[in-house]
Amino acid sequence: MEMIKVAIAGTGFSALAHMEALRRIPFVEVRGICASSPDKSKQFAAKMNIPTAYDTVEDLLQDPNIQAVHNCTPNSLHFDINRKVLLSGKHLLSEKPLAIDSRESAELAELAKQSDVISGVCFNYRHYPMVSQIKEMLREGKQGRINLVYGGYLQDWLLYETDYSWRLDPEKNGPSRAMADIGSHWCDTVQYVLGKKIVSVFADLKTVHPVRKKPKMQTATFISNEDAERENVPVTTEDYGSVLIHFQDGAQGVFTVSQVAAGRKNRLHFEIATDQSSLAWDQEQPNRLWIGKRGEANGELSKDPDLLLPESASLAHYPGGHQEGWPDGLKNLFYDFYMKISNRSYSSTFATLDDGHRIMMLVEAILTSNKEKRWVSLD
Repeated sequence: MEMIKVAIAGTGFSALAHMEALRRIPFVEVRGICASSPDKSKQFAAKMNIPTAYDTVEDLLQDPNIQAVHNCTPNSLHFDINRKVLLSGKHLLSEKPLAIDSRESAELAELAKQSDVISGVCFNYRHYPMVSQIKEMLREGKQGRINLVYGGYLQDWLLYETDYSWRLDPEKNGPSRAMADIGSHWCDTVQYVLGKKIVSVFADLKTVHPVRKKPKMQTATFISNEDAERENVPVTTEDYGSVLIHFQDGAQGVFTVSQVAAGRKNRLHFEIATDQSSLAWDQEQPNRLWIGKRGEANGELSKDPDLLLPESASLAHYPGGHQEGWPDGLKNLFYDFYMKISNRSYSSTFATLDDGHRIMMLVEAILTSNKEKRWVSLD
């Protein structure tokens, strides 16, 4: 298979995760990096043994040796860089959100339709074996009607008023935080598993710390600096929220997201109640699928390629008892994306720019619902 040469825009947490996962795919090579400054690009390239450091995104896009770009920059830069990548004729994989608002995301989705390149959004939880297993089980039709879906996405990295990152700045992150940052992942994952879109929402959001103590020196996401000199800054984006949801075909549900839930580090979880059983998955225990029953003992399916349905077994790369998790799901996403680049007839499952645009509309509907205290329809 022909080697695909890739460049990454950004050098933060997401960029590091992307680089490490890409290096596990034998027909993909990370050839370039572009940071917020030429010096930072050079330092990162030297540290990570990446051949080329670009001064600007424009320099990156002019390099004929680069075929695909991963956009791992702060949210406010996503639209401009994504647009330039699509227009340059290079393949694009963007971190979510696709853009800051649905006007921008609509333009990108339309550009993607007009372009001959492959493009996607990094909703990585689709690509866990046990998430895929639930989707396959539902698709078989043996579970009956889907009645209720519930769950959430809980973290604690912004629990204290002294916790701060650029994600709390709406100029850099956008008008929504908890819903856009992690609620979007929950919604995409559940919609993918069900094969049904969320069509209306009723939201209740809250900012726990309307004022936070920001370090005067910049810190990275998920990094705490307790001894830093601080200043008070107002916070307008939500720390947590709950949303009632209606799906296509009448299924209903509810989910809660929080970045101030003590002890919960990265708990994306959902449960689907059907006529025949309940199917539950928790990202903090990613190799288990709980199966609830009424007239018999509840069960638990462990991640084992020999026990999973065919599509799901292909996402599990080690025997039963060998744990796989977040980095492996990310690698599965990238493998899926680059297989599509290598073979246009390949049946991929990664989130498209249309999917990313739909999520942007969903987040905006949630914000509108919370503000106006009413149900809001996406259609």
